[in-house]
Order: sequence, then C-alpha cells, then structure tokens
Amino acid sequence: MQNSINLKMPKAVLFDLDGTLVNSSLDLGAAVDVMRVKRGLAPLGAEHYREVCGSGARGLLRLAFDMSPDHELYNSMKHEFFDQYQSMLTQQTHFFEDIPELLTALMDMGLHWGVVTNKMERFTTPLTQSYPLFALSKTVVSGDTTPHAKPHPEPLFEASRRMGLSPQECWYVGDDHRDMLAAKAAGMVGVAALYGYIGGGEPIETWGADFQIKRPLDLLNCLQVL
Repeated sequence: MQNSINLKMPKAVLFDLDGTLVNSSLDLGAAVDVMRVKRGLAPLGAEHYREVCGSGARGLLRLAFDMSPDHELYNSMKHEFFDQYQSMLTQQTHFFEDIPELLTALMDMGLHWGVVTNKMERFTTPLTQSYPLFALSKTVVSGDTTPHAKPHPEPLFEASRRMGLSPQECWYVGDDHRDMLAAKAAGMVGVAALYGYIGGGEPIETWGADFQIKRPLDLLNCLQVL
C-alpha cells in the first residue's frame, strides 16, 4: 500500500470492465481466432490471448498475426476484428468469481459503484445491457465517452461528475498500469486487481497502487481497515 494519498472511506467505487469486472478474454480470443481460421491459420485458443486482452485490438493482432499498428493492413484488420468481436461479445463473457457478491456488499454498505473502461461504447453498451447486474451501476463511462481515454484522468472525472461526487470521494479498481496512472492523476485511491489480465509491461510494484487485491472480495478487507 502506498502512503501518497489520505485514505478514507469512499462514497463510490469505480471499476474497469474487462479484466476487472468481467472476463471477456474468451470472446476476444475467439474473435481473433476466427480471423486466423479465415486465413488458413490454426486457432491459437482463447487462453493464449488472455494476457494481451487489456491491450485490445493492438495486443490481439500483434499476438495473432505479428502485426503492429504501422503495418499497411493494420487498420483494415482492426476494423475486421471489431466487427467480428461485436458479433460474439457476450457468448462466453462472464463476471469474475465473486464479483456479484462484491457489488451487492458494496451496495449494502451504502456505496455506489460504476464502470470506467477504455472499451468503445459500441461494445460497452450492448455488453452491459446483456447482464442485469449492470442496471444497478450509477454510471458507465466508455473509452470514447470523453475526448480522452485512460491513462488520462478525464474518464474518471466524468464518472465522478455523473455521480455528483468529487474524485477524492471515489476509489478506482483496475487490472492495468494505465488504470493506476489514471486513478493517481484523478486523485482517487487506486486498487490493482491482480486476478485480472495484468499482462507484461511494468512490474505491478511500480504501478503506484494504494492496494493490491488477489480476488474481488479482498476489496472489502481494504475498506474495513479504514
């Protein structure tokens, strides 16, 4: 735990979506594997893509086709992936274990909760509308809701404004370094979800998280020490 922020009981907890509330890696991986099969390549299997799911199309296309954004076909491949994923985005996606129990416990404590994701609204809206639990969230901010995406703090500011709270009254939970950078920039307590995709990149110890949780219900322990 970091000591850079004055910890106190929040009024709301905001969550990243993919890799934090829901495990969407199976649908994301399946979508890019469909593209491989169309090109005569063997599917790699959804689990093969799990660690790069937090990077979206960029990470998935890199792993599936060794294709970077400067490739001449990248944009067309990206849009093909978007269309393929949209056609199957709720086939295997599910809440991580204990997430429904966690959200219920937060509401029983009188805390609001919401979603701030870099996922585009074209995916976020149909996905969240497919699961009744999301009807209880106070806000859903997508990656294109504001002019900026995480690690910029503006999506977190937008979520707090929608709930009528100051950023300092909110915590943010996510499984990516960008999530903790956004939380710090917004003045929110940042909680790193170690059960998520995580992936490569900067070591978790360097993320600047105020708390690290190994499973969703560990968040309640963080709240209980305040």
